[in-house]
Amino acid sequence: MNHETSRRWQLLAITAVIVFLIWLLAPVLMPFALAAMLAYLGDPLADRLQRLGMGRTWAVSIVFTVISVVVVGVLLLLIPLIQRQFQNLAENLPHYVDWVRTTALPWVQAKLRLDPNVFDTDRLLATVREHIGSVGTIAAKAVAKVTQSGMGVVMWLTNAVLIPVVAFYLLRDWDAMMAQIQRMLPRSIEPTVVRLARESDEVLGAFVRGQLLVMLALGVFYGLGLTLVGISIGPLIGMVAGLLSFVPYLGFMIGFVAALIAALVQYGDWTHVILVGVVFTVGQLLEGYVLVPRLVGGKIGLHPVAVIFAVLAGGHLFGFLGVLLALPAASVVVVLMRYAISRYRESDLYMEPATDASAQSIEVEVEVDVETRRPQPPVPGDGGP
Repeated sequence: MNHETSRRWQLLAITAVIVFLIWLLAPVLMPFALAAMLAYLGDPLADRLQRLGMGRTWAVSIVFTVISVVVVGVLLLLIPLIQRQFQNLAENLPHYVDWVRTTALPWVQAKLRLDPNVFDTDRLLATVREHIGSVGTIAAKAVAKVTQSGMGVVMWLTNAVLIPVVAFYLLRDWDAMMAQIQRMLPRSIEPTVVRLARESDEVLGAFVRGQLLVMLALGVFYGLGLTLVGISIGPLIGMVAGLLSFVPYLGFMIGFVAALIAALVQYGDWTHVILVGVVFTVGQLLEGYVLVPRLVGGKIGLHPVAVIFAVLAGGHLFGFLGVLLALPAASVVVVLMRYAISRYRESDLYMEPATDASAQSIEVEVEVDVETRRPQPPVPGDGGP
């Protein structure tokens, strides 16, 4: 084994160990991942304050205070709103059940020509009540177990305290940690890794900061639009649609269907159905032609199918942590794939010409055919001018 092969195997082994440790420690990485995300979001502002002549600790303290005030303010604003919306939903739930029973299911039976016993509403409601009772019993036991478990309460409190503390120290030492990681890289791959890290930082910055603003803008737009239309639970539907908009079309479809049902149950006319369609159509146009091009840009290059696959794969491998980090990780993978494709196109495997005899014969036939089809000059005496 030569030196180059040995070096590659060493790099592969180190990478495999790091990936295995992340997979092994995934259950305890959640607070650190959230803290690192907060530090990453706040680092550009801290760097800007430093360039204005402020010390790193003071700059980080100001940024951390601003982030804390914004988070607390958002929670104080949203928690009462969410509570009122869920109370409204609970009050209107009998109307939704009655609409499904008397309107939706008979319409489906008539259109699909199904046996009326297929949608026996009494039997369906009895089954739902039975399962709701069992689910409620299981949930009550689970909540009681978690409540009685001192370790569970301690873990929740620990995470609540750990996230801001870790975020503060990561934000304060972010540049120093990045410089230390750069010094630890093997000298042979350090320039390439630094270049890829910068490209990944551009992609991540475009995604994380831009997508958060897109989600916020869509949630506010859908909530206000549905409220103006007159949907009683419009803010709740808009909030859910905005939060789910990081997966292409998922927030739109869930929000549109929920708002459509709410409009039919609450008003039962076509006017409000059309108004709901107008709100979500304008929201899609706003997202596709204004918000995403201006706030996110075209640097990510993730196909909608790739986004859905990344979210599902991340959730399957690492749970909620995987869902949280799926799209940022996929954005970095896009950068690495671009680099791999560029290296492949420069390699001998791609550039080496074909040596197959049949391929050469095909080239000769093509050349002969081209030669035979080339226009020939007229011969004197054959009728030409």
